[in-house]
Amino acid sequence: MVKLSQLYGWSSETAPMSCTYIVPTVLNMLRSLKPKSVLDIGAGNGALCKELVAAGYDVVGVEPDPDGLRIARDQCPEVSFYELAVADSTDVLLRYRPLGFDVVVSTEVIEHLYSPAQLVAFARTVLRDGGHLLITTPHHGYWKNLALSVFNAWDRHADPLREGGHIKFFSPRTMAQLLSEGGFKVCRHGGVGRLPGLWKSMVVLAVKA
Repeated sequence: MVKLSQLYGWSSETAPMSCTYIVPTVLNMLRSLKPKSVLDIGAGNGALCKELVAAGYDVVGVEPDPDGLRIARDQCPEVSFYELAVADSTDVLLRYRPLGFDVVVSTEVIEHLYSPAQLVAFARTVLRDGGHLLITTPHHGYWKNLALSVFNAWDRHADPLREGGHIKFFSPRTMAQLLSEGGFKVCRHGGVGRLPGLWKSMVVLAVKA
């Protein structure tokens, strides 16, 4: 039985709206890293995997939601997808790539997890030595939080009635702490969508320490 927390409402191949401002930045950062292999944690309906394949990478995706997984496999038949959550064993991935992946990406996933440290640990286990973890998550810092309060927008922003919605709200400081405690060193931090300080999402690149 699939846990309610693993159902995220995937029903079509349509890419999430966040892909419009996140995917170009992810692809640009990957071009600078020049990886051969990429693992997408929380692949959803396969929208990002489809872009990664088009860019020429050897892509594997993991996703706990069976509806998302079915759609992802339909639209990206060239990608190997596994029905895995970050609390699951990584053995099947390490059998597929014993030396580990060059890069792990996870876009707009970690904010949905009760235990975000599990995602970091999962990524570290499947990365090669010196591999990189690229994470995006909604940005929460002083100016954005202030703006949400001034305009009384927290209810709409947090959307607490949404099944499978956001339960963790990261600032650059807390994300850096999470990654450091998980065995990574942050080497690049920025944001996308809106002006600095009001970013929709932060983009963090970290190297396996």
